[in-house]
Amino acid sequence: MRADGGSVTESFAQKTVLVTGAAGFIGSHLAEELVRRNAKVRAFVRYKSDGSAGWLDRSPLRRDIDVVPGDITDHDNMRSAMKGCDTVLHLAALIAIPYSYVAPLSYQRVNVEGTLSVLQAAREVGVRRIVHTSTSETYGTARYVPIDENHPLQAQSPYAASKVGADKMAEAFFASFATPVVTVRPFNTYGPRQSERAVIPAVITQCLARREVKLGNLSPTRDFVFVADTVDGFCRAALTPGVEGLTINLGTGREVSIGDLARLIAELTGHSGGPMTEERRVRPHKSEVQRLLANAELAQAKLGWKPATQLKEGLEQTIEWMSANRDKSRPGDYVL
Repeated sequence: MRADGGSVTESFAQKTVLVTGAAGFIGSHLAEELVRRNAKVRAFVRYKSDGSAGWLDRSPLRRDIDVVPGDITDHDNMRSAMKGCDTVLHLAALIAIPYSYVAPLSYQRVNVEGTLSVLQAAREVGVRRIVHTSTSETYGTARYVPIDENHPLQAQSPYAASKVGADKMAEAFFASFATPVVTVRPFNTYGPRQSERAVIPAVITQCLARREVKLGNLSPTRDFVFVADTVDGFCRAALTPGVEGLTINLGTGREVSIGDLARLIAELTGHSGGPMTEERRVRPHKSEVQRLLANAELAQAKLGWKPATQLKEGLEQTIEWMSANRDKSRPGDYVL
């Protein structure tokens, strides 16, 4: 049930759903959940010469997922992949902030031009609903908390700038062409399969190896959302009527500093050493986002969405998964 008393009466049964970026962390979880909800899932993944499809290669639901390799910046490729689809969940993007300082043009091409390609193709083939993925990084350091969807956008990295551009492209297509797009803005998602370059897997890896935990700045705060909750938000955004044109935060409304997060992970893993800062930082000082704390009241009101997983519970699940997979080196080798 939705919080406003309405219900999401539609389901994914017999719907063909395209997920871009389905080989990645959130995308692979989303593709699997859509299969469980009886959707016909088409997974658009970046073409690789070895034919691999990231996390989907070892998914127990792989046979139920139609994998389509390609390039989201190629309009004809995107339109072909989208034919016959009822819904598009657009997650494909370059997301590593440090690399965006090195290769900002690639972020413009993939994140902005790729999103344009998705929107144009969806408009041409007549898709019923597009869910576009934003990020809390578009807000920059909070000017007020909790951050609602009216908070100013301030790009503090080339990555964030590219996502602001992509979000504005989605906004423009809705205003100009009534393209049925809704933008979902997750705060910091974590969980099994996340890259070790992200803070939670980085801390867990060091704790499990019983190494000294090395981190950058310990003072920034983040609002962490477990991946299963983020996936549920995407599913609701795809089905709920009347949310076209909206941008909707997905967050818990709770913040934790990176230092306190590291101490909690150390406690949960039985690691005795405390976190320490590193002198060398990849992220320039003015580019550091100091505080992110979500106001997710709109998600509750419009989607009936609330996060179900507490931070400690989510960390325990993530630690358990990483403990079982700590000797693996590639996504395709991990146990699901």
